[in-house]
Amino acid sequence: MDIRQLRYFLVIAEEGQISRAAGKLHMSQPPLSQQLRLMEEELGATLLERKRNGKSMELTETGKVLYEKAQGVLSLFEESMLEVKEVTEGIRGSLSFGVVPSCVSYLPKKIQEFNEKYPNVSFRIWGGDPYEIRKHLENRDIELAIIRLPLEGKDLTIVHIGKEPFVLVIPKEWESFHSKDSITLKEIGNIPLLLMHRTKGGGIYEIIIEEFNRINMKPNILCECPDVNILLSLIASNIGAGILPKTSIPPSVNKDIKVLDIKDTPLQSETALVWLKERYLSKAANRFIELFK
Repeated sequence: MDIRQLRYFLVIAEEGQISRAAGKLHMSQPPLSQQLRLMEEELGATLLERKRNGKSMELTETGKVLYEKAQGVLSLFEESMLEVKEVTEGIRGSLSFGVVPSCVSYLPKKIQEFNEKYPNVSFRIWGGDPYEIRKHLENRDIELAIIRLPLEGKDLTIVHIGKEPFVLVIPKEWESFHSKDSITLKEIGNIPLLLMHRTKGGGIYEIIIEEFNRINMKPNILCECPDVNILLSLIASNIGAGILPKTSIPPSVNKDIKVLDIKDTPLQSETALVWLKERYLSKAANRFIELFK
């Protein structure tokens, strides 16, 4: 069994059909089917079997074990090839990293600064909440990520970028707030709130709820959503107000919203650059990390 066969097997497993896998691999179906049979003969086990509908295939228990191992083998192989190539080619290629939408404001200046130093490196950016970004790191889709803490995991290296206060974001149409520059948490208590809520795990939502519990108040939560851009659109449309990290608000929405400081709470959000401890990082990734130190 070789690397090429492992690649074939992974694509078949992910596509669930020989025909779709062959199309993705730009090859005809019979040779691909033959490679799968050769792998099964070598291992003495069936790796994929047809579902009851007869149209698609699923992994057997043996296939599931090989699929997990093959992902690790191919990731290690690709990282090794990258390391070897970089010895002779220098800093070039593509840098893949993830970012939580509310942290995007940290990127423009860093990308511009990096591009001026290393013009032969392009970027591939993945978005998502911290849980989704962590999965991309584990799957080796990305090398680095910019997220908001907390993010669980002893397998991660964390570089703290900075802390910032939470602010109240309200529709500009709310005339009763026009004379205000700040507000207390108690005054926010009865306002319909649109809060950021992760897919899984703790985060901004839990921090805000804990702060309301501290002052013995139950917030009026109208909506929960993991995407800051959706929340800002709803706020601008006069649906409610949001408690968000200050840098998560892009200048493009300022004409439709008003931002108030929250003056009686220590609420803060912390942003960090993270990556997996055990994986090889490209030269481009290491140079990008240096921009944040």
